[in-house]
Amino acid sequence: MDTNPRTGRAYKRGPYKRHPVAFKRAVVEASFAPGASVSRVAREHDINANQVFLWRKLYQDGLLGDDEPALLPVHIDASVRARATARSAAPVEPIRTPAPGGTLTIEFGTVRLHIEGRPDADTLAQVLAQLAARC
Repeated sequence: MDTNPRTGRAYKRGPYKRHPVAFKRAVVEASFAPGASVSRVAREHDINANQVFLWRKLYQDGLLGDDEPALLPVHIDASVRARATARSAAPVEPIRTPAPGGTLTIEFGTVRLHIEGRPDADTLAQVLAQLAARC
């Protein structure tokens, strides 16, 4: 319970508002519009500006949304596959795709690649290309 500073009386806070993901995304996208003010957008939707800033961060990190995680194209040359097979008789573990913002571990022969968060597709493609060149 909280206390009202003016009257000194205790009062019980109401339940938290629960907004649908589509509403959060719409508010965030409105706040990114050219010339838009976060505080103005928040007032228009009757929410706190700090809440919009939190949603914006989640949106930019790819954690605000119900869209499915994107799959990255992977191409493994036959020569790389042959070298990896010759080098290691142990089976390669399958790639596990985590929830957005989770972790991804790729084991390729004796090399283990551990990725946290949501990687940029171009950067990940470069890293996998370097990994394939070294194995």
